Amino acid sequence: MPLKLPHLSPRMENVSPFRVMTVMRRAAELEAEGHKVVHMEVGEPDFATALPIVEAAKRALEKGLTKYTSAPGIAELREAIANRYKLNHGVSIDPNRVLITPGASGGLSLLANMLVSPGDGVLLTDPAYPCVRNFIYMLSAEPQLIPVSIVNNFQPTLEELDLYRNRNSRGLWLASPSNPTGTILERQRLQEICDWTQCNRLHLLVDEIYHGLEYVDDLPSVLELDSSAFVVNSFSKYYGMTGWRLGWIIVPDEYVETANILAQNLFISPPSIAQYAALAAFTNEAEVIFEERRDAFRQRRDYLSRALRELGFQLSNNIQGAFYIYANISKFSEDSEEFCKNLLDYHQVAITPGTDFGEHKAKEFVRMAFTTSMQDLELGVERITKALC
Repeated sequence: MPLKLPHLSPRMENVSPFRVMTVMRRAAELEAEGHKVVHMEVGEPDFATALPIVEAAKRALEKGLTKYTSAPGIAELREAIANRYKLNHGVSIDPNRVLITPGASGGLSLLANMLVSPGDGVLLTDPAYPCVRNFIYMLSAEPQLIPVSIVNNFQPTLEELDLYRNRNSRGLWLASPSNPTGTILERQRLQEICDWTQCNRLHLLVDEIYHGLEYVDDLPSVLELDSSAFVVNSFSKYYGMTGWRLGWIIVPDEYVETANILAQNLFISPPSIAQYAALAAFTNEAEVIFEERRDAFRQRRDYLSRALRELGFQLSNNIQGAFYIYANISKFSEDSEEFCKNLLDYHQVAITPGTDFGEHKAKEFVRMAFTTSMQDLELGVERITKALC
């Protein structure tokens, strides 16, 4: 008699795959066959972790700092993060409000468990980072997708928030800069949104993971405007520590105790070596490296956006942060998944279909990451040009 397998949780029915990982897997297969693949699919800086961080990790290893830390992270790192908000945003934050997490994903998981109950609705933009809606589905809650368009630079208006808010809506989760669009919530619009959530008694969570990788003079943190907001951030993007799996969240005072209890249960503690290494991210030596890399990303953005427009792609004229371009391909195809598959299989350029990020016109869009060298970007554009001929 065949073994009877246990049933999956019904919640898994709505959890979608992370399509960019499928693209990466196919790209790896092509590389194993000897092909040169241009990687424009993954949101991972191509630069190695900055040397000051690597050296700090070595010192921590030599000192034997490999044991559990406290659940919310080492005090020195939490203080360094709080100091950074004071320096960059003029906001005084008690370090106790800062919790270090195993990547931003660990932080999002903690916040979802703390703020979302079965049957709740959480407002999200469409498109948005795909794992966010999956975290909500896992809690038997409802992602309430707000279609956003290039007309408003892929950020929601108050009219759209009013339209998509339901009786069961409990929170609004946004990102600035955004993945996949690279757009930000400018100060006035962010203030309006803060006021709107307060008026409607919804919690507000803002993903600020791409802070530092902005190409504008003013990128406000939501904490400048609303001390009751929740923030998730990461050492992965600006600080170039993707594989170290380290992030942080900032919660209001009233939620600190509960957040600590959840941290104890969800992950015991963040990775110790990664935490001690991350202390070096706040040194002047490391900051010089990060700013040089930001300038490189800016140059890549300028080159790639110009090249794509010349080829006939439609994209925002105001890509303000992160390292993505969300481009409309309707001139070339009605199916972004097929478009991406053909581009990879026949021309060895890896990009991500819009269907990874939501439902609204997702078949018309692709995301291109300028997280590879200028030389490879130029090769990618050359290959895309041939693919469109």
